[in-house]
Order: sequence, then structure tokens, then C-alpha cells
Amino acid sequence: MKILIATLKPFAPAAIKQMKELTEQAGYELEILEKYDGQQALIDAVKDVDALIVRSDKVTPEVLENAKNLKVVVRAGAGYDNINLEAATKKDVVVMNTPGQNSNAVAELVLGMMIYMARNRFNGTAGTELKGKIIGIHAYGNVGKNVARIAKGFNMQVVAHDPYVSSEIVERDGIKDFEKAEDMYKYAQYISLHIPATQQTIKSINYDLLKNMPENGVLVNTARKEVIDEDGLLKLMSERPDIKYISDIAPDKKAEFEEKFPDRIFFTPKKMGAQTAEANINAGVAAVNQIVNFFKTGDISFKVN
Repeated sequence: MKILIATLKPFAPAAIKQMKELTEQAGYELEILEKYDGQQALIDAVKDVDALIVRSDKVTPEVLENAKNLKVVVRAGAGYDNINLEAATKKDVVVMNTPGQNSNAVAELVLGMMIYMARNRFNGTAGTELKGKIIGIHAYGNVGKNVARIAKGFNMQVVAHDPYVSSEIVERDGIKDFEKAEDMYKYAQYISLHIPATQQTIKSINYDLLKNMPENGVLVNTARKEVIDEDGLLKLMSERPDIKYISDIAPDKKAEFEEKFPDRIFFTPKKMGAQTAEANINAGVAAVNQIVNFFKTGDISFKVN
């Protein structure tokens, strides 16, 4: 069996080392394609591989069509909207993700960016503290739970909204559950987004939802840029000089945000949520283990298509 690791954004060396060791122990062949030049390089590289590991790399119908032997693709991370699930299913290719492996890294970034903005980007002026503030978690999954855990350590009040998680689970963690997103957005000064980009969620974080946020509201996005209605957010920030926006992925209208609200926004230079050595190792090792288990035992526990 041949496994290809294809990553424009490479894994950490320590992660690659462990992934190689696991592959060799299983008796499989491993190829690595890093920082490749254009989508055609990926299309060419998959022609004889049985398994593919990617991060944010796009697995398009063209990639799948050229991968004649491909049986499984693993996204080393939680989100998998970079993989064309319909095309994969038509080709009988199993698609998996590695949920939970990057969760703590993303959660720590959430709180780190919140501190950065609460302290006025460390510009020498007096800022505010997180203690006593209310944070609303939009989607109480693996990352959301870790955000809640860390926020409690700052003595923040934590609330959540997730239509797919029961109130009993949320409240068992000592967190107030909101049935309606609108009610949570009216209540929490900080909102941390962890929703996927789907037909239902794209541009769902819009003007009408955000306009009733409390004074000095801060929107924190470590999910996907597509879930934000950027025109609506720009309008809101023009009307309310107290609103701030932090994102782990630059919006399409980055230049306009930076021109109009330079002191009220912060965007990481590239998606940084999973960019820790620990998260790299966790997600990479999980991806290899899932492939090995798939081939040896037929395990499809993390199948998403």
C-alpha cells in the first residue's frame, strides 16, 4: 500500500517522523509532497497511491479522477469542506477526518486572541480583563468544549448554543444552554464561532444576528470565513464603534476591514488554529493510524461521506 501525505502547509518535522515510523511498522510505502506548486502537482502525485492524507489541501473531482488506486482520504483535522465528498463517494473512496486532535490548539488560540484584543493589541494603553465577562460558544463540539474549559480558568461565564447537542450535555458541564442563537448573541459579550461551512451556515453570522450584541462585543472566528456575512459585519462595525472582530482566517474583504477599523480587527496571517507541534503530531498520527486500521480491519469509524 502506498500512502501520500500532500500538504501545502507541511506537518512539523516531529509529526512526519512519527508518521513515517507508523507507516513502516505497517509495512506500507510513504511519499511526501510538501509546498507543491499548484493543483496540477497534486493531481499528478496521486496517480498510484492507495491512501491520501491532506490538511487544507483541495481534493477535487480532478484529483480523485486521476487517483485510480485511491481507497481512502484522511483530512488531518476536523473540517473537511476542502474535500469533494460527492465525487469521492462516486469513486467509492472513503473520506475520514481526525476530530478532536487539534481542539486544544484551536481553543488556546481563541483565548490568546481575546487577550490580545482585550489589552488593546498591547499598544501601551489600559485594556480590560476577561474575568467576569460572558463568552458564548456557537457550536459545542470538541473545540467548543475546550474553549469552555479554558475560559472557566479565566473566571469567565460560559454559555453555549448548539442545535445538535442536547441541553443535558451542555448543562452537565455547568454551562447555560441557549435554544436560540439570537438569544445567546444578545447575552454574551464574546462570541466564539466553531460552526462548519455548510449550505445552512454560510453567511449565517449576519447583521441581524450581530446587531444586538452587548456593548463592547467581540466576535471571534476560528471556524470558516464563509460563515460570516462580511457586508453585514462591515455595516455593523460602521454603526457601532464598540464592536471588534478577530479571525483565524482573513476575510475576503480584508483590505476594507483594515482600512476602516484598523484598531478593532485582528486576522492571523494564515490559519493558525492547528499550528502547534502537539496538534501536528496528534492529527498526523491519528491520520496514519486510521488508514492502517482501515486497510487491516476495515475500520471506518471516522468516515464522513
